[in-house]
Amino acid sequence: MKTNRSAAKRFKVTGKGKLVHFRAGRSHLNRKKTAKRKRRLRQDKVLEGGYVKHVKRLVPYKF
Repeated sequence: MKTNRSAAKRFKVTGKGKLVHFRAGRSHLNRKKTAKRKRRLRQDKVLEGGYVKHVKRLVPYKF
């Protein structure tokens, strides 16, 4: 079974086995975004819902 390399670079697994991803929307057009919004975008987000099962299939050896 092969690992999807693009998915492996985008997702991390926490100590408890949850999937974490980086938030989108920080690369450009940042001038008009508030400082609060940009600060929130800096934080990682736990992946939830049906996406978890799909990503676990893409990166099988991270678990």
